[in-house]
Amino acid sequence: MVDSEEMTTTNISPASRRALIVRGGWEGHQPVETTDLFLPFLESNGFSVRIEDSPAIFADAAELAATDLIVHVNTMSTIEPEPLAGLITAVRNGTGLAGWHGGIADAYRDSADYLHLIGGQFAHHASKPPEQRTGEQSDSYLSYTVHITELGHTHPITAGIEDFDLVTEQYWVLSDEYNDVLATTTQEARPFDAWNSPVTSPAIWTRQWGEGRVFVSAPGHRLDVIEGSPVQTIIERGLLWAAR
Repeated sequence: MVDSEEMTTTNISPASRRALIVRGGWEGHQPVETTDLFLPFLESNGFSVRIEDSPAIFADAAELAATDLIVHVNTMSTIEPEPLAGLITAVRNGTGLAGWHGGIADAYRDSADYLHLIGGQFAHHASKPPEQRTGEQSDSYLSYTVHITELGHTHPITAGIEDFDLVTEQYWVLSDEYNDVLATTTQEARPFDAWNSPVTSPAIWTRQWGEGRVFVSAPGHRLDVIEGSPVQTIIERGLLWAAR
């Protein structure tokens, strides 16, 4: 386990590790803008960075074997069997995998094997009351709290971060107990909702898959949600934690 101090240092020799950013899909999640935010951080922490706009690169076994970190931000896309097998093999062999929001938790809805790897699937984000909706993305921007779990208070990704509030999409995530959940969020039940009791979902989690580490942040809808917020710090730490 990497401790918090180690994760914040930048004394790695330049370009001693390799990161692969795979970004694309629905433009509403600003895959280019959000991943660009982290380029200086990765480079200052000793990563050379390759950027691809398709998961086809995952079929290149040699490239992935030499990659220490995959940053995956590719929403509502599809993946062919060979690249998917390559991704899963790479993570099992030690390549780290990290991402945020729909770019990782809503990437390939038609692949059970991908969902098994990630450990959580976006299912829903609640909307404002019907009379307040305008048909825009902002219909699903709600004020909610991200609660750091007991594990989260001691984990290097979230240590020192207290519960914080966001106004953005609140992900209802279908998940399993194999995840190490560092933060949660609770969807309240309102009179016009279909559910009749509060539902708590993971908001930040990690997952060990073979020799590889997986990091997921459900918050991260757009650049303004990430930049300058605790979400940015959490993602930065998550990238370093997940990397080989």
